[in-house]
Amino acid sequence: MWPYYPELLETPVPRYTSFPTAAEFTSKVGAAELDTALRGAKGDVSLYVHIPFCEQICWYCGCNTGRANKTQRLHSYLDALHREIAITGARLEDRVAVRRVAFGGGSPNAISPTDFVRLVDALTLQMALADPTWSIELDPRTLTREWGQVLGWVGVTHASMGVQTFAPELQAAIGRVQPDAEIVRATEMLRKAGISSLNYDLMYGLPGQTLEQLEATIARTIELGADRIALFGYAHVPHMLPRQRRIDATALPGQAERFAMADYGYRRLTEAGYVPIGFDHFALPGDPMARAAEAGRLRRNFQGFTDDQAQTLIGLGASAISCFPEVLVQNEKNAGRYRMLLSQDLLSGSLGVQRSADDRRRGAVIEALLCKSEAALDPDLAAEAAARIAPFVQRGLALLGNGKLAITPDGRPYARTIAALFDPYRQDSVRRFSSAV
Repeated sequence: MWPYYPELLETPVPRYTSFPTAAEFTSKVGAAELDTALRGAKGDVSLYVHIPFCEQICWYCGCNTGRANKTQRLHSYLDALHREIAITGARLEDRVAVRRVAFGGGSPNAISPTDFVRLVDALTLQMALADPTWSIELDPRTLTREWGQVLGWVGVTHASMGVQTFAPELQAAIGRVQPDAEIVRATEMLRKAGISSLNYDLMYGLPGQTLEQLEATIARTIELGADRIALFGYAHVPHMLPRQRRIDATALPGQAERFAMADYGYRRLTEAGYVPIGFDHFALPGDPMARAAEAGRLRRNFQGFTDDQAQTLIGLGASAISCFPEVLVQNEKNAGRYRMLLSQDLLSGSLGVQRSADDRRRGAVIEALLCKSEAALDPDLAAEAAARIAPFVQRGLALLGNGKLAITPDGRPYARTIAALFDPYRQDSVRRFSSAV
């Protein structure tokens, strides 16, 4: 088992899907900076299209999403999204090549298959698509046969489903009831549609969850043949997400139990042949993510671990974040204000941060530690980190020397905590971030 040092996991830390993190975004960066960045973008880029709607809202969810039960609101949002695609494409012109398109949410299948096709058509007409890889997040509870047909027609090859757990009593405890047969039906449909890389999102640390329940969920996931698995620790932050108040906090596993669950998941999945991606993501050998990890090409962006090599990710939709080498910009979070801005042909960027040379340097170190378990350090960073990294080195969790910091196999679950040592922005982290494991 991994060695357990609770004192090293006391401080909540970011997931580091960007650096600086979204916690550092301010209104000093917004639409003007987004406009400049779009007009200066060139080379390979990726697109992320956000659909902030779900037919059913899960109590645990931290996504920016709302109920898709008001037809007019949904159609108005899609009209605004089409307008954003058009004005963004006009700024990019033909200087870029779009290699990847990802739909996320919320649940993209909260909209109709016909509306999805219309979005794909708009992207094809307005963006310089270069035979991109298409991916989508899906809710298996509302995945219809028509969706399977459309995904096959578009050529979507990557999909992610929110499974979380196969235990009925845990599903009821988090407001996401989806029988085993529903997951099987969705999986078979996606395979027939041509999905070659299928991810299951699973969770540990759920209210009342036992290790035996996690074992059963992982065994079933392996049996169903998921190509990728994200094993997330549930983050209970009801002060930030009021919907989580419906979850019984008194039934949540303690830190030691969560650590044991993460440890079991890692051991069970690697023994089953999955390649570890960090300490809580896994991919079958041959999957693009596994190949990227083994070749040292794994990266991290707002979608988490990725084999995407593009340095520019353009976010479309309310709350979507665009990442450029020198600036990060988030669109207006409120769907109503987002629609209003786009009705005037205005970009909706409302928050962000400029990335200084030091930010980019530290970001590269953090990304390397999370993706490769080692990073080269400039002498000043090595000196700065020496005292803070000492408790990890003394316990055999990390090695520091010769201008390099390496995380040992025993140190995997401490990777985010170690990476955070290079983050000068961390303040009030108990309020803003989640447990490292």
